[in-house]
Amino acid sequence: LGNTVIVVEHDDDIMRAADEIIDLGPDAGVFGGEVVAQGSFEKILKSETWTGKYLSGKAKIALPEKRKKISHELRIIGAREHNLKNIDVSFPLQMLTVVTGVSGSGKSTLVKDILLPAVKKEKYIYGDKCGEFGTIEGDLDSFQDIQYISQKPIGLSSRSNPVTYIKAYDDIRKLYAQQNVSKQRGFQSKHFSFNVDGGRCSTCKGEGTVKIEMQFMADVDLICDECNGKQFKKEVLEVKFEGKSIHDLLTMSIDEAIAFFQLHKQTKIRNKLQPLQDVGMGYVALGQSSSTLSGGEAQRIKLASFLLKGAQKNTTLFLFDEPTTGLHMHDINKLVGSFRALIARGHSLIVIEHNIGLIEQADYIIDLGPEGGTNGGYVLATGTPEQVNQNKKSSLYNYLLKGNS
Repeated sequence: LGNTVIVVEHDDDIMRAADEIIDLGPDAGVFGGEVVAQGSFEKILKSETWTGKYLSGKAKIALPEKRKKISHELRIIGAREHNLKNIDVSFPLQMLTVVTGVSGSGKSTLVKDILLPAVKKEKYIYGDKCGEFGTIEGDLDSFQDIQYISQKPIGLSSRSNPVTYIKAYDDIRKLYAQQNVSKQRGFQSKHFSFNVDGGRCSTCKGEGTVKIEMQFMADVDLICDECNGKQFKKEVLEVKFEGKSIHDLLTMSIDEAIAFFQLHKQTKIRNKLQPLQDVGMGYVALGQSSSTLSGGEAQRIKLASFLLKGAQKNTTLFLFDEPTTGLHMHDINKLVGSFRALIARGHSLIVIEHNIGLIEQADYIIDLGPEGGTNGGYVLATGTPEQVNQNKKSSLYNYLLKGNS
């Protein structure tokens, strides 16, 4: 009809249909921002960008050498909330279980509205009201906790950021409080906090910006004149660790900060930052406001915090809702590695997902459908990706493992 359509997308089918592709990179965050390839799908295939490598098969998400065998499981009997058709579903534990199906087939109802509150009730954990079902059975004693990892923001305050969320900032503040200038001026850890008076800029309260209320228009955020957006008082910014002020450090990417702390033998802080790099968040600045993070980025930061806690004795059942949303294939590859690290520590993962690359990584698939709404709510197929790919009843029939055959 003569219109122009511009789409931000990672899906390879959409890219195959494109007349022109603009590929940005070479990596993300401070390591991106350049046009690394542009042209037809065929031209992108020949490029050495991450997009080109994954589309051409030069890079791929390697399949596990073998699927894990089922040793423990939970069973939901008689699930009938919303469009679920009184179904019985087994969820294998201590492996990667993926729940699939077209939009509206009942995935979220089954996992979020029934399984999550049902387990919480059995574990005497306060939770939301449970959807309609008969009973829950199985190996409830094989894990001690349950966590639902959504894409909600990681913090309500604009001052919250990745390093405050994973508790690494506490150690960074202590490090700066130990410097000679801090001791001379009587600075403590609290002086390097955004959240309390003392060291933060008194004009913007550690925000770096000042909100100007406009009577007849939307409010305007302006860079604070007092601190020039650096969030702290001048005398606090004069405290340096290896030549870096607290502001200099917070503007570093995770990757840069890990190298910096490794070089200067701050192993404890480096180890706390490592999970952020492991889940593919190395490009994000340490002090980047949580309000500027996407839902997928927020979910991966939550995952990083659980990787830090993952070595603890309490095993956990993790529920993820479409963790690949907004992720490139290269990011998904890193995400899979993090999932495997949790499973290796004895945790269990149940993931609602549409992305074929992640579905192929599953040890076990539960496929719902056949359609959305009233025509959904049935279990179409269960089993390994190899088994589901051969099941003609499944919505995934003959879709899987094409790039790995």
